[in-house]
Amino acid sequence: MGSERPQTSSSFVYPSIYHVFLSFRGEDTRKTFTDTLYAALVGAGWRTFKDDNEIERGENIKTELENAIINSRSSIIIISKKYATSTWCLDELVKILEHKRTKGHAVLPVFYHVDPSEVRDQKKSFAEAFASYERQIKAESDEGKREWMDKVRKWRAALGEVADSGGVLVNNQEYRKESEFIEEILQLIEDKLNRTISSVAPYLVGISSRVENIISWLQDGSHDDNVIAICGMSGIGKTTVAKYVFTTNCR
Repeated sequence: MGSERPQTSSSFVYPSIYHVFLSFRGEDTRKTFTDTLYAALVGAGWRTFKDDNEIERGENIKTELENAIINSRSSIIIISKKYATSTWCLDELVKILEHKRTKGHAVLPVFYHVDPSEVRDQKKSFAEAFASYERQIKAESDEGKREWMDKVRKWRAALGEVADSGGVLVNNQEYRKESEFIEEILQLIEDKLNRTISSVAPYLVGISSRVENIISWLQDGSHDDNVIAICGMSGIGKTTVAKYVFTTNCR
């Protein structure tokens, strides 16, 4: 990958703001598995959307979440036991799968202490969640019934689709630590995204020549030095250059 030349923003159409969108039920995993995974993704150089980190107070949350999905190249869907009790999560799931079908959005399900069959067939905690939605349908007026029935149909189909698409099963295996599952997820998402050059190209406006110089230096191989320092005043793109060079030469 290092031999590819950086593209300028003029050659890049519809850039993605994020590499990864994280979908999860906050009460289940926000302060545990999801936080650890988010830190690992960011540490690996992936621009990652996590709602409490990215959405400003007062913004329209539903709109912001939908925009974040549309502007992400992939989604990691952390399906926990009570995932289906959140209509927000279910609506996110429907949107993610729509984006997958229409735009080639990469999707990686993570089944967090749930069996994919429970998700596919809506059993156990998923059955309980949908039982409450069925009660909601009965309580609605005719127009409300139609709206809820349509939602429930889409939610059931989305859960069935994501359960059949494969993913990572995180459970209580004595021989595997949670950190090992996270390493597996990082590898899988890297494979899906393939670290394409274009994913970071929009941020190279005015600094592509510097990137080319550094990559040329790295690929030269004739020098004995193994450290390079990027110096300069604040705001000129030092971090962007460093991340881009790392991303395009990581292998």
